[in-house]
Amino acid sequence: MADVGTALAEAVGEEHVLSGDAVPEDYGRDESLGVAPARPGWVVRPADAAQVAAVLRVATAHRLPVTARGAGTGLSGAAVPRPGGLVVSFERMNRVLEIDTGGQVAVVQPGVTLAELDAATAAEGLVYPIFPGEGGASVGGTVATNAGGMHAVKEGVTRHHVLGLEAVLATGEVIRTGGRYVKTSTGYDLTQLIVGSEGTLALVTEVTLRLRPRLPHRAGVLAPFPGTESVTAAVPRLTGGGLDPLVLEYVDVIAMAAITENAGLDLGVPERVRAAAGAYLLVVLENRSAERLDEDVQTLGEELAGLGALDAYVLRGDSLGKLVTAREKAFWAARNAGANAIVDAVVPRASLARFFEAVPAIAGRHGALVGGCGHAGDGNVHLSVFQPDPEALTRVMDELLEAAADLGGTISGEHGIGREKIRHFRALENPAKVDLMRRIKRSFDPDGILNPGVLFG
Repeated sequence: MADVGTALAEAVGEEHVLSGDAVPEDYGRDESLGVAPARPGWVVRPADAAQVAAVLRVATAHRLPVTARGAGTGLSGAAVPRPGGLVVSFERMNRVLEIDTGGQVAVVQPGVTLAELDAATAAEGLVYPIFPGEGGASVGGTVATNAGGMHAVKEGVTRHHVLGLEAVLATGEVIRTGGRYVKTSTGYDLTQLIVGSEGTLALVTEVTLRLRPRLPHRAGVLAPFPGTESVTAAVPRLTGGGLDPLVLEYVDVIAMAAITENAGLDLGVPERVRAAAGAYLLVVLENRSAERLDEDVQTLGEELAGLGALDAYVLRGDSLGKLVTAREKAFWAARNAGANAIVDAVVPRASLARFFEAVPAIAGRHGALVGGCGHAGDGNVHLSVFQPDPEALTRVMDELLEAAADLGGTISGEHGIGREKIRHFRALENPAKVDLMRRIKRSFDPDGILNPGVLFG
């Protein structure tokens, strides 16, 4: 063990190696509700790809399990290390290396946070449009989980904006994938293979990202509906209506009460409307022109009325920003309220209403309270499950995720499998496909040191 510490110190500098009791507790956990923290044996803080490569050569030589760590904001336990293992923290690799305004590209290190990147791009009139609800999340972490967020209905998810990577294999080899181009037909697309792999294939040390112009005008419409079913039935009509919403979120009354109370927010919805509402739809539009935006908002209001909305409230500026921020903090509101699990399933948009028909029955069978909000525009359902009994909670989660799979969906839209959803991944995914993934994993990481236990167990 002394040899390991010496070798790691040679790789990154003695002052950037922590071990034993000197390792702070934060390095042993992320924000998942169902994965217990674990204390790593070592934490290293490399400064560049060469140091990462040297660290992985040490890890391979000593068969040390390696967990990459960004900001630790993940929700599935993928950043929870093996006890006694090695954490590679990217906190020192936190620079925006370049903003190419002509090519609309950013080159960043993995430790850069989304908030830092947003500030850098805003100064150039550009935006990196991935906003998963946590500005403190690192770019590297969002690449690892293929994060999405509220803008996914219009902008897609992380993989749609990653043009290229620099990454280090378990052997210490440094590779570059992709580049500053938007199309290629040259061999396998290793960039997209690494995106979403949760640190099991390689450690990302640099990311080349596609940017887009930042539009100056934005407005939102909050529409209460009689119930979740009527909200979700309206979604396909809105996504196919030509308005191209930036945000299309559903929030049930349980979640709306929690997030507004958590944020101290008064939406100005009359009591008679609140009493009749079973769920809300939040739609945000953006445009280059204030006049065209006003026309779109008027059209949207008319469409919502025709789809059964009880009313429609236009939000702009500070009021819109406060509601969007409150919605982004929904996980924290649920956590503060004592939620025992979070669902991150995806179903086809056209099947959302059928999924929500099944939810109350599942909750009722097992004495659970289930409520939430999510990205209705892309079918990503976020439900908070309140059931403190572990056995009953397991049955609720099993049935909710099975219901999503039966409708042609999948068990995670943006949080990843991590350590928390391994059992469901094994049970609901095609075994031949999982076996192929294992063979790919062995090709990238023959000794199995990169995030062992994540995804496959």
